[in-house]
Amino acid sequence: MKIFCIGRNYVEHAKELGNSLPEEPVVFMKPKSALLQSHTPFYYPEFTNELHYEVELVIRISKNGKYIQRKHASDYYNAVSVGIDFTARDIQNELKEKGLPWEKAKAFDNSAVVGTMIELKPDIDLKKVEFSLKKNGELVQSGKSELMIFSVDDIVTHLSKYFSLNIGDFVFTGTPAGVGECVVGDKLEGYFGDQKVLEVEVK
Repeated sequence: MKIFCIGRNYVEHAKELGNSLPEEPVVFMKPKSALLQSHTPFYYPEFTNELHYEVELVIRISKNGKYIQRKHASDYYNAVSVGIDFTARDIQNELKEKGLPWEKAKAFDNSAVVGTMIELKPDIDLKKVEFSLKKNGELVQSGKSELMIFSVDDIVTHLSKYFSLNIGDFVFTGTPAGVGECVVGDKLEGYFGDQKVLEVEVK
């Protein structure tokens, strides 16, 4: 199982971090060990002093594929949810300033949280999905998939040029504006539309 992640896929988020807009999907990966298992507590990592939440739509790959044509991309995923890409922002900034890879800031153990998967049905249009994140009951991030720079199908097609996609892989599709810091004791809740699909407490 692989976890693919897309960076800078919303204009306002790219702006808030001072990043230029990409001409193609920005891809990075998290290892299997980054996936927070259900009923496993999330502990604030000891190596960071600035842990950020980033809420994202996550799709689940349902068919093995390589070099997928865009018109067939939707045949390769069958479920969607909301996830959190936890980021050690201070570590990431230090590494970026040095021109170094930043897996330590993004791919650490339990840094990928995936909510309850929702099977895709004809009434779910991934081009018109709203999702959000609440911290301690307050809305902190809200996104609309129609504002993605690269659509889900664009992403699947692009990824398959470089990687084999396999059943059970997850794809984090990018976060909207509003990322921010979380601390021990914070309760994070992710919503797909009005449906709560994710809940995690920072311990």
